[in-house]
Amino acid sequence: MPRVPRPAARILLVDASRRVLLMRFTPTDRPPLWCTPGGAVDPGESYERAARRELWEEVGLDVDCGPQVAQRTAEFLTFEGVEVTADERYFRVDVDTHEVAAGALTALEQRLLAGSRWFAVDELADWPETIYPADLALLLATTEPTDA
Repeated sequence: MPRVPRPAARILLVDASRRVLLMRFTPTDRPPLWCTPGGAVDPGESYERAARRELWEEVGLDVDCGPQVAQRTAEFLTFEGVEVTADERYFRVDVDTHEVAAGALTALEQRLLAGSRWFAVDELADWPETIYPADLALLLATTEPTDA
């Protein structure tokens, strides 16, 4: 069976201490994993609008996520058991600080989302659980805002 296309918006949420926010998911059919906030783009929705919606739903932050800073294609099995080819667009949002308080989790997220944590970049390489994307530290470095 062919993979299903899945457009997705992902957010690199970085605080003033240069830590990145990751969400911990605990699916029943595989080990726990961490990933950036974000998710599938709804039909008719732009990547930019999806990024803002996902940031609100998962993190409780309602801000313009700005322009896309990276794009990648990834193949994986969704939590619902669907083989997908994801067209992931990344948005970087820098904040001073933010206390995570989900705005509107889906039923699936309510079951599988087991919390969030701010990670220092040097913690990513040897974290004992899987982190997606695997090259997150490089992605953060290449999207670092430059002081003008």
